[in-house]
Amino acid sequence: MNLQERFSLHCLRFINDHQLIESLWREIDKKYTGTGRHYHNLQHLEHMFSELDAVRDHIADFATVTFSVFYHDVVYDAASKTNEEKSAEFAALRMKRMNIDERTIEKVSEQIIATETHHPSHDPGTSYLLDADLSVLGKDREAYRDYTRKIRKEYAIYPDFLYKPGRRKVLQHFLGLESIFKTDEFKNAYEDQARENIKWEIENL
Repeated sequence: MNLQERFSLHCLRFINDHQLIESLWREIDKKYTGTGRHYHNLQHLEHMFSELDAVRDHIADFATVTFSVFYHDVVYDAASKTNEEKSAEFAALRMKRMNIDERTIEKVSEQIIATETHHPSHDPGTSYLLDADLSVLGKDREAYRDYTRKIRKEYAIYPDFLYKPGRRKVLQHFLGLESIFKTDEFKNAYEDQARENIKWEIENL
């Protein structure tokens, strides 16, 4: 099932307004296919859902996590430090139009904002969302290399003397975590390779 079908079927669980659902999807599609979206694009969402589908049985509230995936990077500006907050606000307004209950909207907002720092969470759904978001870090070296190229393109507005120290700080933040991944499934699958990849990138910055 493609992303549009997934989004439409998911929304139909809450409302039966096909015109509104189509409008909301077009909005998401436009955001994630915008100029400069080299990594944080629709392929990133597809990858996350692929990872989450594999552990779906462990996620009690998959409906909430689904909304969080679709909207977590809907606002993405490499020069901004408020992308997550703006994405959460964006999601909340759209979910209200679908008459989603306030608790779910609040939870989605919390999950989206959590993707800013990737700190440990007591909520299992949030932990799986964060792990899926970072799973690229634990892929094979060539996939990781491709990811680093795309991230660099997204930050093309910054020259190397500004980009490299900032990128190094982000990478060292991940290495400083007790565990990059929060769930056993992702930790077992990706933790060791992720640390090797990050160390490799730092050495080659």
